[in-house]
Amino acid sequence: MLVEANDPIDYYLKLDDERLHLNPHIGANVTLTWTGTITCISCGNETRKSYSQGHCYPCFKKLASCDLCVVSPERCHYDAGTCRDPDWGESFCMQQHLVYLANSSGIKVGITKEANLPTRWIDQGAVQAIPVIAVQTRQQSGFVEVAFKNHISDKTQWQRMLKADAPHIDMQKIRDDLLATIEPELDALRQRFGIQAIQPLTGDTQIFHYPVQQYTTKVSSMSFDKTPDVGGALLGIKGQYLIFDTGVINLRKFTGYEIEFSAGAEKAERGRQLSLL
Repeated sequence: MLVEANDPIDYYLKLDDERLHLNPHIGANVTLTWTGTITCISCGNETRKSYSQGHCYPCFKKLASCDLCVVSPERCHYDAGTCRDPDWGESFCMQQHLVYLANSSGIKVGITKEANLPTRWIDQGAVQAIPVIAVQTRQQSGFVEVAFKNHISDKTQWQRMLKADAPHIDMQKIRDDLLATIEPELDALRQRFGIQAIQPLTGDTQIFHYPVQQYTTKVSSMSFDKTPDVGGALLGIKGQYLIFDTGVINLRKFTGYEIEFSAGAEKAERGRQLSLL
């Protein structure tokens, strides 16, 4: 889903070249129906199964953007000369990244590019977020993230996130306390990469509100791979999840699936979910 950082967050479902505003449908009966078609978001070929959020198997094995180091950036092997696509590595990985703290199901650490904010935080269902450190490359952000992970999680507990908004906490104090705790690791990284490579940031906490009428007490995950029809009374939207009275579905997982959307007595609108950014 596409998002706009308003109060509350506005969500749009991308169907072909159209953007369907979902917020007005909250409270109505909504059905999403998978037609059985999956199209690779990279090469455009049809595929029987989706890999790495919307790729066919050949693209999954070939593209640098699907390599393991994308989710574990500290394992970047660009400098070793073994990157699947050095040009892509130069434009994506060898660029400034930010390490941040977010409060979604509790405090967590994450990494992203500044251009991806605040969308990255919204996609994780964060109610609060704050940037902490700027680094020169994606690999360096991975090393900093590992230092934080010795003390806090890098995962969102999605079931907890979808049951209620996390209580607000003092993000600036937590940032300062954690920075003091991992200072020895940060000093080691500065000695390795240079003092300018690892720079602490100051800034205010951003706060997000989501269009949710009612949270569910029991979170049951739904999947197009199990049933082509997913829906019910749409109670709200948070992160990349639609929250129904019948369960929840993570739409990012089904990038590239061709679906039909209908709400109430509306005629189904067919479209392909080509992007959930």
